[in-house]
Amino acid sequence: MGAPSLAAGAPPGAAQEAASPIELVRAAVANEVAAANDTSIKHMFRSRKQTPHGSQTRLYVETREAMAGLTIAYNDQPLTPEQMQDEKSRLAGLVRDPEQLGHKHSQEQETAERTLRIVKALPEAFLYDYDGEEKGAANIGRDGGPLVHLKFRPNPEYRPPSHVEDVLTGMQGVILIDPAARRIARIDGTLFKEVGFGWGILGHLDRGGHFLIEQRDVGDGSWDVSRMSLGFTGKILLFKSLSIKSEEVFSDFRRVPDGTTFAQGVEMLEEEAKLAENHKAGAAAAEMKSH
Repeated sequence: MGAPSLAAGAPPGAAQEAASPIELVRAAVANEVAAANDTSIKHMFRSRKQTPHGSQTRLYVETREAMAGLTIAYNDQPLTPEQMQDEKSRLAGLVRDPEQLGHKHSQEQETAERTLRIVKALPEAFLYDYDGEEKGAANIGRDGGPLVHLKFRPNPEYRPPSHVEDVLTGMQGVILIDPAARRIARIDGTLFKEVGFGWGILGHLDRGGHFLIEQRDVGDGSWDVSRMSLGFTGKILLFKSLSIKSEEVFSDFRRVPDGTTFAQGVEMLEEEAKLAENHKAGAAAAEMKSH
């Protein structure tokens, strides 16, 4: 690709040990693809998503059939009994309806495949330059582990194989890679020009659009997304405005037993929600007693 080697911009002494930027990217992408294809390790985790309309806190469990998710708070306030009953009824409906659950699984697979196509394109779609290092933290990479900064810009020779990858031709930014684990800790990209999708007929994303995704080691040898920030505007079908603005943080990762079914995942979610509610009630009672 003609990308300069990491040694060309690395501090003296590090040059002999370091891989070139493109070698580092290729190795990290290979590991990301392998991890995405390995479905043996699954987790329960918490998500808090902030949008211009407010926040939503959810619990999730990865199961062998599909992702089970339960909303437990809006704007950091617990759900009313009626809202919680609606959530439980929705999940019960999925448990009872294999066809609906299968449809949910198919949608998740399509989303995962599109994401994986973008990840696989990273080595060819961009040119990379060494841009320093930093330490990982609790929410990114491995806590205290080294992270290599690489600046990226479009490779003029890259030709997207499908419209899924079109967005990459107008993006530049920074990628952080753990050189020991060979995993991507952060991708921070910005659109420097308007990018069309669907031959420009279906719509476009405006210049200035931004996304950030961070990953971390969750403690059992696997990595998971810990933060995702999206900010895009544009048009759909040439006239309908598109606006995406959200900030989502993922935390409290815990491994669940291998082979966990969707029904078992739902039981875990309901139990976890009950424990969280009891904890809050106990804390509130203790605070009132102290006064």
